[in-house]
Amino acid sequence: MNVEQTTLDGVVILTPARHGDDRGFFSESWNRKRLTEAGLDYDFVQDNHSLSAQTGTVRGLHFQAPPHAQAKLVRCGRGRLFDVAVDIRQGSPTYGQWTGVELSFENGRQLLIPAGFLHGFITREPDTEIIYKCSDYYAPECDGAVRFDDPDIGIDWGAATGQAILSQKDAAAPRLADIHSPFTYEA
Repeated sequence: MNVEQTTLDGVVILTPARHGDDRGFFSESWNRKRLTEAGLDYDFVQDNHSLSAQTGTVRGLHFQAPPHAQAKLVRCGRGRLFDVAVDIRQGSPTYGQWTGVELSFENGRQLLIPAGFLHGFITREPDTEIIYKCSDYYAPECDGAVRFDDPDIGIDWGAATGQAILSQKDAAAPRLADIHSPFTYEA
């Protein structure tokens, strides 16, 4: 497994090895022992799988607050998407900064996002599937969101977002400046 650091401390890109032949390939997408040896020790308790039928679907930017904060390990099962993490840990030197990576079935890359970060993505192909592990169970009372197009964050989604397909929740999400982040940076 290749582990690549991003510009945000704790957010890493993982690329599992693929062993292929004329039948296809085999890939070990998660191995606790190997990741722990790489300093990435997470106890994932829930797997989620979603399908976005249309290109330009945006989901996010989401977070789950303590006491049910979630780390996520995100991969693309089919199609192609641009996945983003935004640091919202108060006191962090990278507060409000973002990093993004293209995840696709073809490239097999995954994005590991610790608690304390917003998460969102935009689909770049129809019928894109996202599969992700979470380190805590979904708790609706801890659910939060920030606008995907917040100009203070300035995410370059790599696509025109004026026609983004959003849920009502995401369309009504506040800007980062209008929320009180429940996360604190610990050096």
